[in-house]
Amino acid sequence: MAQIDVDATRRTVLANERTALAWWRTGLTSLAVALAVGRVVPELGDTSRSWPYTVVGIGFALYGVALIVYGSSRSRAVIRALESGGDVAPPDRAIGALTLAGAVLALLTAVLILAD
Repeated sequence: MAQIDVDATRRTVLANERTALAWWRTGLTSLAVALAVGRVVPELGDTSRSWPYTVVGIGFALYGVALIVYGSSRSRAVIRALESGGDVAPPDRAIGALTLAGAVLALLTAVLILAD
């Protein structure tokens, strides 16, 4: 194997690791938002009903878990493709679902802010 091929593979593996870590950071951030929306904000505010905050908080928690799981799965798929010399199909469906879920959670959070 030529030195150029080894360097390209090494760069791809390192880029894949950085991308996986970005998915994890985003997922962990979503878990922090879940805690804030679901527990902290209702206790700090003058809210008589905390259940909407709990529901949105649970949504952010599930979203965070989905981001971490997807990022890890995608990272493993890229490594397998590198090892086999194959391709990794673009994740249109998964990215679309995660985008939609994030947008819905953002809108629900905006509704909570406006309603209070």
